Amino acid sequence: MTPAEINHSDELEPGRLAPDFALPDATGAVRTLAEHRGAPVIVYFYPAAFTPGCTTEACDFRENLASFQSAGYTVLGISPDPVAKLAEFADAEQLSFPLLSDEGAHVARAWGAWGQKTIEGRTFDGLIRSTFVVDPEGRLVSVEYNVDPNGHVGRLRERLAA
Repeated sequence: MTPAEINHSDELEPGRLAPDFALPDATGAVRTLAEHRGAPVIVYFYPAAFTPGCTTEACDFRENLASFQSAGYTVLGISPDPVAKLAEFADAEQLSFPLLSDEGAHVARAWGAWGQKTIEGRTFDGLIRSTFVVDPEGRLVSVEYNVDPNGHVGRLRERLAA
């Protein structure tokens, strides 16, 4: 297997079962997607805590969390950051929804959120900002890759009537 094959992930499509995962949250407790069966879930992947776009997106989810929750949604954020960094980020930004650590990016790859990207003229493999909506049975309802963090949460909330 070449490095490109190892690092490349295929994009998911609506209608298929969302890949399950077991990842530690900012407190070190292991969370799974399966534990949320019976209710809809928003899973979003972000490249790195404390970066401008990721902070904007996380704070937008924080500000709109009550609306999502009242519509029945759970929000889960996933990044390749270690647990300790997630704990600092959650504390600094007063984030009350779970942030999950995917240090090896295995879950990001399974969800198609890992691949080639170009930033400031530099091309490399990394996490692709992505958002997924999973229905109560665990099927993907909505799949978005290469998300622009500015205004994304508001657009998502509008689309979900949350």
